[in-house]
Amino acid sequence: MSGWVKLWLGLAFAAALVVAQAQRQMSVAQLETFIKSSIQLKMPDQQVADYIHKIKLTNKLDERTVEDLLGQGAGKRTVAALKELITESSALSAPPPPGAAPAPVVIPAPDSIEQKRILAEITQNALAYTENLPNFLCEEVTRRHGDPTGQENWRLIDTVQERLTYFEHKEDYKVVAVNNQLVTAMSHDQLGGATSAGEFGSMLAEIFSPETETSFDWERWATLRGRRMYVFSFRVRQSRSQYSIEERESRRRIIAGYHGLIYADRETGMVMRIMMECDDIPTDFPIQKVSLDLNYDFIKVSDQEFVLPLRADLRSREGRFLVWNQIEFHLYRKFGTESTIKFDIDDAVPDEKIQEQPVVPDNRPAVPEPRSTRK
Repeated sequence: MSGWVKLWLGLAFAAALVVAQAQRQMSVAQLETFIKSSIQLKMPDQQVADYIHKIKLTNKLDERTVEDLLGQGAGKRTVAALKELITESSALSAPPPPGAAPAPVVIPAPDSIEQKRILAEITQNALAYTENLPNFLCEEVTRRHGDPTGQENWRLIDTVQERLTYFEHKEDYKVVAVNNQLVTAMSHDQLGGATSAGEFGSMLAEIFSPETETSFDWERWATLRGRRMYVFSFRVRQSRSQYSIEERESRRRIIAGYHGLIYADRETGMVMRIMMECDDIPTDFPIQKVSLDLNYDFIKVSDQEFVLPLRADLRSREGRFLVWNQIEFHLYRKFGTESTIKFDIDDAVPDEKIQEQPVVPDNRPAVPEPRSTRK
């Protein structure tokens, strides 16, 4: 199945707020690190502000620190939330004076020959990805958000739970519940709103297919979920792309080029994250922006470990109207096994699990010796 996304944006907007999480304790130094990372990763301003509202500081935040963060690129909602923390923390003691700044971690990039070897290994694993997947079932939960203001003031529209069957390399979706209400005889395509499919290898297959003629360049080292990653930038020209965007009301469908980053695990050569943004969208097409952040993780199915989707964040814009689908995958199990284990659909994959962490040195060489690949 070629990679595709359907974006049906004739949405009935609902004013339900996202459920708040428990308050988190954090020092001013930890708060600064978080804000600087959010700026570097270009996290949505409202998402950062919402996270700050759940923070309880352990020492005093001052105006100058907030001004410095503003100067480094913190958004207006982030700054407003930080100013609330100034008031809340005013009775606390000041943070200890900072010590000498640690030297930045510099890990040399692989040379051009090694980069080609690494990319060849990643490509081989990506093209063989679906062939190595077992037949399985899992639960897919999609939280669909919208914002008519264009300011990322997100409101939860609905929560869709689907039973996803992967059998003989094909995906099949069955809608189980919408907003915790059981439904019957509803297909994936009947949901309306913004929907997606193809997370189980379609994007990988297209990006790494020789026919796509994707261009790759070394980007950097990274850490994701505690593991060292190779990061390559990539670009797919519109003339070679199969990535389609469909708008329901106008019944128009286009093929878009796209570019982004792939993160591949150093130890296994398996792709663990794809970040992409569409290019070449016609100016008269209703949808003007589409991006995807797809994360994989090592997950056991019948006591055997596979690389499987963990969470995908699909974002789009039609005029000022913004859409954000947060898609999560839970309860993987062998095909034919109906588990009695239940999970709480409100128990979301935490943002911390999909965020890139700073690169830290380890005792192993930056470029390991050739190794067997775990699928």
